[in-house]
Amino acid sequence: MLKRVLGAFVGLWLAGCAAGEAEAKPPVWIVRDADSEMLIFGSVHVLPPGLDWRPDKLDGALTKADDLWFELPIDAASEAKVGELAATRGVLPEGQSLSTLLSSKGRERLETVCRELNVSLPMIDRFEPWFAEVVLAGAQFLKAGADASSGVEKQLSASAPASAERRAFESPEQQIAIFDAAPLPEQVASLEESLRELEENPDAYDKLVAHWMAGDLKALDEDALGPLREAAPGFYARLVTQRNEAWIEAIRARLDGSGHTVVVVGVGHLVGKDGLPARLRALGYSVEGP
Repeated sequence: MLKRVLGAFVGLWLAGCAAGEAEAKPPVWIVRDADSEMLIFGSVHVLPPGLDWRPDKLDGALTKADDLWFELPIDAASEAKVGELAATRGVLPEGQSLSTLLSSKGRERLETVCRELNVSLPMIDRFEPWFAEVVLAGAQFLKAGADASSGVEKQLSASAPASAERRAFESPEQQIAIFDAAPLPEQVASLEESLRELEENPDAYDKLVAHWMAGDLKALDEDALGPLREAAPGFYARLVTQRNEAWIEAIRARLDGSGHTVVVVGVGHLVGKDGLPARLRALGYSVEGP
């Protein structure tokens, strides 16, 4: 789940790309009304270092931005709070174990994936399914040579002008609650799908980044969101549809004002009919972009 939705989810795949693809950059969308301009960019939160991903339009918009919006505040305190909340809310009650919640095939896959990613099975067996999925995604990123410090948000927050106000759509408490309050069957369904993908499609992360760099929105929708949408539609609604609905209200309020804004959220929130660009177009806004 998290590896798909965050961009969820590397260097080596570039050697197999055509020259045009290697030079491509992820797309941007520009929303305008009479007195506002908003650039929207879809991020991959965890990336391999050294990847040349920044579109010129994004850098140009940052230089004149009055405000810069992320999903969460990009600071050490918020990062620590997310970790603290996950560690306390992501543990199963005493006497329960993750493996007993999974199918027999899911248990086999969990053992295999933990072994391949060097994750302690006894440790992860104490976690709720959503938190286990986060930990496994993190281990997959680490194995691929990627890290959060090379991700889009941290790079942009560090390089944007200090004068641009940093704002966020969600607090750490709100984001953790989205995962933690999900019905257990939906969490299990999402984890089972991720375990299947980790076992059968170990190159999924590389493909996701390649689709993102090429601006292949159809492939992103099919590969990043499609499996979650099919395996756990309720979880998909919580993680994508409902959050997009809430964010649209904040975006509309900002567009009611004036000035220049940059919005950076996970690329999974920008593709398909549920994505922010499609929703803004349906509301009658002028949206330049794919």
